[in-house]
Amino acid sequence: MNRTQFMHTAAAGTVLASLKARAVENAELSARKNPDQLNIAFIGAGAQGQILMQSCVRIPGIRIKAVCDIWEKYNLRYGTRYVYSQQREMPKSYVDYKEMLANHKDELDAVVVASPDWMHAEHANACMEAGLHVYCEKEMSNSLEKAATMVKTQRATGQLLQIGHQRRSNPRYLHAIDKLILEEKLLGQVTTATAQWNRAKADDIGYPAKFPVPAEVLDQFGYNSMMEFRNWRWYKKYGGGPIVDLGSHQIDIFEWVWETNAKSVIASGGNDFYSHREWYDNVMAIYEFETPNGTARAFYETQTTTGRGGFSEAFRGTNGYLEIAEVPAQGNAVFREAHAPEAQWEALAAKGLIKAKPTAIKKTATKNKAVDVRVTEAATGWPLPVDLSKPAHQPHLENFFNAIRYGTELNCPAEKGYETAVAVLSVNKAVATSQKIEFKKSDFHV
Repeated sequence: MNRTQFMHTAAAGTVLASLKARAVENAELSARKNPDQLNIAFIGAGAQGQILMQSCVRIPGIRIKAVCDIWEKYNLRYGTRYVYSQQREMPKSYVDYKEMLANHKDELDAVVVASPDWMHAEHANACMEAGLHVYCEKEMSNSLEKAATMVKTQRATGQLLQIGHQRRSNPRYLHAIDKLILEEKLLGQVTTATAQWNRAKADDIGYPAKFPVPAEVLDQFGYNSMMEFRNWRWYKKYGGGPIVDLGSHQIDIFEWVWETNAKSVIASGGNDFYSHREWYDNVMAIYEFETPNGTARAFYETQTTTGRGGFSEAFRGTNGYLEIAEVPAQGNAVFREAHAPEAQWEALAAKGLIKAKPTAIKKTATKNKAVDVRVTEAATGWPLPVDLSKPAHQPHLENFFNAIRYGTELNCPAEKGYETAVAVLSVNKAVATSQKIEFKKSDFHV
């Protein structure tokens, strides 16, 4: 073999090796992008992160490859061990999300962000910039400025960003709102709404004394103490208080039903019981919505010293009203006004869109059969036929993964999450200023 032949053979070998390497790389990429399997990671393995993990491992084809949490000896240890117990593959564990992205971004398809609200923007933006889709827990951020950066990053990168308002993927809410209220107009003109999320008195969240986050780690990641780290929702640096933590889910539903953003909000509240906490422990707010039929109003409250009433939503219209809640036992029916055409309701029942009304009671003190029917119906309503047999967050995660796999439309994309953030975060401002806040259409758009 002369020199020329040798050089040609060597060059051909180099090209062949390069082509083989590229073929292997493309095969691996193709396998990773196979819609039947998606590789994901978690940033945040605390209480909410664990709830989302429990849903993810139930979804076929989802593999959790890495978990990141700054509480290494507790949250991180639990999260990785739980994932291993379900998928028999130990995910890699990280304290610093930047290290996780550096080591795994070419292996991953998406990241679930379940860190405290104040870090959502940093974490979500970094993941999208690394070429990964993001499911980010609500609230989008405790800062509208930070929330806006998430919308901009999503647009710039083209990655998917789903915000965790899980009721928007709940089949019972989809049926009640999209089908019965908006399409069938079963309630007539919806004029008012009420919602609440009340919790009983509770002490600050503690932690196992033998498993603290080291002081230097807390400082590195922006926390002043374990008390702040564990109770971050009560501190203005990290969260937005109960109105943001709890109210986000339900105030979002107001906008869904009226298909528009609020035009104003006025609120009252205070730090009246937990004097050592920064955010308000009770808030009552009234929103106004401008609809084609005139002004509609919604009242919302959150209490943290009484659990009476729990959490639910109600929408009242000229022909009936809907009671609904994420837990079916707290709301699962539509109620007909006496003057509303019963034939419409019976026709919907015949189609299976609502369940048939209860049978009239046989004996009453009044012996007035017409009243008996109305009383029975008023007491129990016409039950909704759709329920959710999965964990509450699972359909919303499935919607996100289906958007990656098949191009399904997201139920709560970045823009919708931002609109809700504007409405919700404004309540704290309304309480602080004791003034009515008037919104402009432009306030809800980035």
